[in-house]
Amino acid sequence: MSAPERPRFAPRWLELRERADAAARAPELLRPLQAWLAERPAPEGPPGSLVIRDLGCGIGSMGRWLAVRLPGPQQWVLHDLDPALLALAGARMPVTAADGTPVAATTARGDLADLTADDLAGSSLVTASALLDLLTREEVEDLAAACVGAGSPALFALSVAGRVELTPADPFDAEIADAFNDHQRRTDQGRALLGPDAIAAAVAAFERHGATVLVQSSPWRLGSAESALIAEWLRGWVGAAHAQRPELAPEAVAYLRRRLEECAAGDLTVAVYHTDLLALPPQPSGSE
Repeated sequence: MSAPERPRFAPRWLELRERADAAARAPELLRPLQAWLAERPAPEGPPGSLVIRDLGCGIGSMGRWLAVRLPGPQQWVLHDLDPALLALAGARMPVTAADGTPVAATTARGDLADLTADDLAGSSLVTASALLDLLTREEVEDLAAACVGAGSPALFALSVAGRVELTPADPFDAEIADAFNDHQRRTDQGRALLGPDAIAAAVAAFERHGATVLVQSSPWRLGSAESALIAEWLRGWVGAAHAQRPELAPEAVAYLRRRLEECAAGDLTVAVYHTDLLALPPQPSGSE
């Protein structure tokens, strides 16, 4: 049975955060990924080609970051529910890989909750960005089973870690942060979202299925040059906290006003902590 549709994100928000996402993603995980890929059996399709599935691709930010960092010809399959986002992602993918070999992309509309190991068969890599924290424990378990069952590594970037740091500090920071984390863990249409617990759940799920799991911190570090992103993030962060705990008003309204004024003056810096995860399934027999 399919889960209810995931939230759909405005292209403006995804474009606003793309540069911060790119700076935050953990390149340290690419070396073990490339080592694993170098040992895999020859895939189907063009000689040496990688088949990469990007789940919940949005406007394609992950593909633009990763395709140019991996060598060899690549066939990307971009998955999302939103046809408008899929159109943007497909049109803006790089056309060459790190070594100048070709990159091609196709799009696939659908809910990732429906994906099985059979659907992922033949994939060289399954990847996603800012996705795991939007899932339930059961959905993460199913996703891990599908990836490992298909023999595909999984690279999941930018899962929220439940920790933020704002400078200068404000006495109301902790109250907002706690309420926001509770909102991330809310039950939505019968689905108990993992929020900041997603990485721990994913590590346990992949390890249960025999994968080797590596994690790396991937924080946003935002200053005056990212004031537009900080302002938009503040509105969403405080808004979610207020939605979770309506009793925070009017303090939350006054807090947001203060923080936006500091942001506009260039006096506010923000660190928003995320975690990247790489899961490497056992190599198939005969790959050594």
